[in-house]
This record gives sequence, C-alpha cells and structure tokens, in this order.
Amino acid sequence: MSLKRPAKEQPENFEFNSSSLDMANKIIAKYPKGKQQSAVMALLYIAQRQNNNWIPLAAMKYIAKILDMPYIKVYEVATFYSMYNLSPVGKYFVQVCTTTPCMIRGANKLVEACKEKISENESELSPDKSCSWMEVECLGACVNAPMMQINDEYYEDLNKEKTLEILDKILKGDTPKAGSYRGRVNNEPENNRKTLMEFKNAQG
Repeated sequence: MSLKRPAKEQPENFEFNSSSLDMANKIIAKYPKGKQQSAVMALLYIAQRQNNNWIPLAAMKYIAKILDMPYIKVYEVATFYSMYNLSPVGKYFVQVCTTTPCMIRGANKLVEACKEKISENESELSPDKSCSWMEVECLGACVNAPMMQINDEYYEDLNKEKTLEILDKILKGDTPKAGSYRGRVNNEPENNRKTLMEFKNAQG
C-alpha cells in the first residue's frame, strides 16, 4: 500500500467539525483578500488531524470549495508533500527515523520492534487497524537518536525494549509518555550538563 496513492475505499462526504472549522476560519482570516488559497496546506493538515491521520478525496474537494480553488490544485498539494497521508494509517501513525545518526545508534532495532508489534511491512495497518508504521528521513532530533514520531509527538533515546513498551501501549489505546527515554531534559548531554548548572532544567 502506498501512502501517496489515494485509498480505493473512499467516504462519500467530508466536512469540518465545529472545532476544525473554527481553526480553519482563523487561518484563512490571516491572508489578504484574494490570497486565501495560500491556506490550503494548513487546511489539509486540519482535515488529516480530524480524519484519523489521513485525507480522503472528499476532504480535498471540500477544501477546494472553501478556498474557491480548483480541486486539482488541492490534489496536487496533497500528493506532493510527504506529510499528507492519502490512505488510512490508523489512529496512531508511527514514523521511525532511519537516517544516518539514528541508524548508527540502533534505529534498525526500532524497525524490528515495529515489524513484531504492528505489521511486517511498512504502511500496512495492524490487525486491529489502529496503527501503522514507516521509515522516514531525518526528523531533526539527531542528538536524541534513535527516535521515532507517533502522530505529533517525539519519542527519543530509544532501544528495542523501550520501543516495544511504547507500541504495546498504543495498541491498547493508551498514549505513552513522549520525550527522552533515558531521562534527559530536551537535548542535554547524555552524561548530564556540565554548564548552566544554576538552572534546575533546560526549561527554567
């Protein structure tokens, strides 16, 4: 299954719910008159969040109508950018970084965990259809490698054991704690900070 190919089974209709519509209207209002089409990427993201992490064709047509733009232009945007999913990925979408820093530090073990717990193949829904996984390029958290992203949250400093624990939780419908799994605060050194010791933590 390719995430960039629209799903064969499509809902007939799509509309923003009240909270999504309110968010969309606030974003559209930021653009000058006649430039509202520039909000297309944000509205696609809102649609994806509302629809369990994927965008049906009906949502693209709905957004095209809201922004008064040709449907094909919305489709072009949705199919061009990798952050938009055009097929169901489940309530929990797991993205494992396998670029050099993460791979050197054991990202292959995270991939093994995903194969064991979710599905043998990338972009394939788990048996209960609650989640899927895929390998991705750099997610920008190299200091805390290896890491993965689940929906909007980062899970960092992982090994296979910790990854299996996290995946067990999402398969049960729970939301695991995000952040470092070695107890680090943000991007501080592995062996604790040696400077700025007057601060209790990096957020202080």
